[in-house]
Amino acid sequence: MQDFETLKRSIDSTQDLESVVRTMKTLAAVSIRQYEQAVDSLEDFAETVNRGLGMVLKNLPPQTSLSELQSVGSTGIIVFGSDQGMCGQFNEQIGSYALNYFAQDPQPAKQHAWMVIGSRISGKILDAGCAIDFEFNLPGAVTGISPLVADILAQIDRWRFERHLGRIFIFYNQRVSASSYKPHAQQLLPIDPALLAQRQSATVTSRTLPFFTMPPGVLLSRLIRQYLFVSLFRACAESQAGENASRIASMQAAEHNIKERLVNLQAEFNQRRQTAITEELLDVVTGFEALKEE
Repeated sequence: MQDFETLKRSIDSTQDLESVVRTMKTLAAVSIRQYEQAVDSLEDFAETVNRGLGMVLKNLPPQTSLSELQSVGSTGIIVFGSDQGMCGQFNEQIGSYALNYFAQDPQPAKQHAWMVIGSRISGKILDAGCAIDFEFNLPGAVTGISPLVADILAQIDRWRFERHLGRIFIFYNQRVSASSYKPHAQQLLPIDPALLAQRQSATVTSRTLPFFTMPPGVLLSRLIRQYLFVSLFRACAESQAGENASRIASMQAAEHNIKERLVNLQAEFNQRRQTAITEELLDVVTGFEALKEE
């Protein structure tokens, strides 16, 4: 009977685990929708900021020496990973992508300045021999992204000054489907006026020419600040959407394995029960035959 009890407990535990996995998959799907909505709500504002930047930069004097437009200096890398587990190869893939991205760069990755968002990505970067200057934890909800981005921006100002950074890149995973994602890289600084002009020409639908009355230097400084905020906010939200997509894929694989495990346990339980019933029947028949002979 102990075998039956052990199997029954194993079946109950596996069924409980299946329920937990199903719940986690549902929560991940809900989280994806929240982060997608956050990105969508940012699009109009991002378009306004890009148009404003394109307009100001187009009329900027050539001799302008704004640091956000200069690429002289070292390279800074910001990588978005995860704080939580059960998301497959999410951190390993974006870490490898960021490290390999500069394989042809004259300066090796070990000499770049690194900033990581998410504690679980740190190991991949440290294992490659790179030093991490700043590390941030990810928020547990959409409402925590804005305060996180504000903290990152404050450290970027200090980072650029202390490490003499001319270029800053951000790396994060973008969600592709409900359960898949792909690595993505974006040059955060210096700002490319040609790219902004290209985006502006592709989206402009108005027949009127834009103009501004604020001093160009002040307006440009504020627009750059908003541009950095939008870029980092989008990277964080899309990364967390990708993380939950990876978690859904992991939960689907776990759910498949659990179902197979349940089938095997149930088959073994039924087989042992049938064997036990057969043995009891044989004992009864044997006893009956013995009594009959007497």
